Amino acid sequence: MSRQFYIFPALTAQIGWRYTHISCSSCTFQDRPVSSQLQIYHLPHVFSYISYRGTGRFSKLVSDYSEGKVDSKFYAYSPDPQGIADAIASRSVTPVNRQVLHDTISRQYEGLELSERLAANITALAASTTFTITTAHQPNLMTGYLYFVHKILHAIKLADELNAQYPGKHFVPVYYMGSEDADLDELGTFRFRGDQYRWDGGGQKGAVGRMDTASLRKLLDEVFRFFGPPGPDADALKEVIQKAYLGHKTVGAATRYLVNFLFGRYGLVVLDPDDAAFKALYVPVMEDELLNGIAHNIITEQTARLNESYQAQMFPRPINLFYLESQLRERIEKQGDKWQVLNTSISFTKDELLAELHAHPERFSPNVALRGMFQETILPDVAFIGGGAEVAYWLQLLPLFRHYGVFYPPVLLRQSVLWVPADMARLRNSVSLDLVDMFTPLQELLKQYILAHSGDTLSLKPEIEKMEALMQRFADRAAEVDATLKSAAAAASQKMRNQAVALQKKMLRAQKRKMNVQVDRITRLWEGLNPNGNLQERTDNFLEYYLEHGHNFFDVILQAIKPLTTEFLIVEEK
Repeated sequence: MSRQFYIFPALTAQIGWRYTHISCSSCTFQDRPVSSQLQIYHLPHVFSYISYRGTGRFSKLVSDYSEGKVDSKFYAYSPDPQGIADAIASRSVTPVNRQVLHDTISRQYEGLELSERLAANITALAASTTFTITTAHQPNLMTGYLYFVHKILHAIKLADELNAQYPGKHFVPVYYMGSEDADLDELGTFRFRGDQYRWDGGGQKGAVGRMDTASLRKLLDEVFRFFGPPGPDADALKEVIQKAYLGHKTVGAATRYLVNFLFGRYGLVVLDPDDAAFKALYVPVMEDELLNGIAHNIITEQTARLNESYQAQMFPRPINLFYLESQLRERIEKQGDKWQVLNTSISFTKDELLAELHAHPERFSPNVALRGMFQETILPDVAFIGGGAEVAYWLQLLPLFRHYGVFYPPVLLRQSVLWVPADMARLRNSVSLDLVDMFTPLQELLKQYILAHSGDTLSLKPEIEKMEALMQRFADRAAEVDATLKSAAAAASQKMRNQAVALQKKMLRAQKRKMNVQVDRITRLWEGLNPNGNLQERTDNFLEYYLEHGHNFFDVILQAIKPLTTEFLIVEEK
C-alpha cells in the first residue's frame, strides 16, 4: 500500500516546522518513492506578522521608525540590509582594541562551561574580520520581562543570517549587560504565574550587578513552590537558577551564568562593561566629560530637533557620569572648583579627580547619555538592537558620536513577540476573532463583536437620521416664527440625540447579557494575552514558557524572527 504525504511550500515561511522520523516500507511523496526513513513535518506553530502601527500599542516614533519615516539626519545607517552592508564596510576601517576585548571576555567567562559555538565566537573576537551584533539590557532578576528574551534572540538570528550572507566575515551576537544600573525596584521585580515577586536586595544599595545574592534564597524558595509541570526541563531550570543566584557572589555573575545556560548554545556572548580593562579604553571621553561637559550641549541641541516631531526619551546632565563604589552609585557635580559626589562626603579637586580616573576607571560609570559611545568603544558593532525607548534615545546621540569620532552603528528596532498558547488559540477560533483583534482595547473589542454579530438589531442609525431630519424641519419652522427659537430647537435636537445614544447603549448592554458565553470567552482570551492590560512581553517572564516548552520555546521564536523586517511577530500554537 502506498501512502502520500504533502508539504505546502507556501506555508513554510509562516509555520514553525518540527519533525520526527518514522519507518515506512512503501511510501511515495508526490508520486515519487522516498527512503524508508521519512521526515514527517508537524505543524505546531503558525507565524503571523502585523505592523507596529496596526497594533495601536506603540508610539508615533516607533511606528514611523519601523516604516522608514524618521528623517535620516537622526541616524548614520538605515536599519535595513543596505545599512548593514554599509556599516560592515565602514566598521572594517574603524578599529577597536581586539586584544582587550578578547582577553577581558575570556577572563569574565573563567569557570563557566562554554558551548562549542560560544568558545569559537570568543576566540573569533580577536580577529579583525569579526563583528558584533549587540543588544543591551540590565541584569533583571530572572531576566525580568519577556522582551529580554526577544531582543537576545533577535541579535542571535541577525548574526546567523549575516554569517550565511558574508562567508568571509564572522558575526557574533552579544548581550551587553547593564550591570551598573541602580534601579533595584525595576531590576529586582518579575512576574511568575500571575504573581509578582520582588527582591529588596537585603538592604543593599548601588549598582545592582555588584549586589550580593545571598539574601535571594527565601525568594527563590517561594518561586520553586510553583515550578512545574515536573520533568527534565523543570529540574534543569531549577538547578541552574540555584547555581546562578546561590552559587555566584554577585547579581552580574549570576546573570551571566543564567544567560549562558539559556543562550550559550546559540553562541551568545555576555559582556559585563563594569570592568577596569574596558573602562580604561573610555578614559579620554570620561576625562573630557568631567572637565568640559561636552555631551550636555550637543545632545540638548539634537533633542530639540527630535522634539519637533517626537517625544525625546533622554535628557543629559552637565556631567553624565556616576561615581561607583561598594554600595554607592551617585552622580558627580561640579561645585565651584571641586567635583562633588552627591549625597556623600566625597569630593575631588581637579588633580585628585584626574588621578582617581586614571588609577581607577572602574569607579566611573557612564549614564544613558554616554553609555552608547562606551559600548561602541569596546565592541566592533555593525548593528545595535533595542526597544522603542532605546531607539528614541539613540536618535539623540548621533552628533555626539561624530564629535568624538566614535562609530555609530545601524540601530534596529527589536522584534516584539506575542506567544499564543494552544488553549488561547482554540479560544480565539471558537469566537472567530483575528489575531490583530487581540491588540484592540477589551471594551471596544466587545462592542465591535456584539455589533457585528447582532445584525441590524442594535443599529439605530436610520432612525436617528430620520429623527434629525424631522428635528431640522421643526427648527426651520420655529425660526420662521421667531429667529430666537433657533437655539432652543438645536438644544431640543441635541437632547433627543443624547437620549437615542443612551438607549443604544442600554440595548448593547442587554445584548451583551444575551451573548454572555461569547463575551466571557473573549474576555478570558484578551486578558490571557494582555496580562494586566499590557503587552505580554512587557509583563510576563520566560519561566512559565520555558517550563512548558524547554528550549523549544526559544527555537520557535528564533525561527520566526525576521531580523531586518520591522513587524510585530505573533507565534500561535496549534
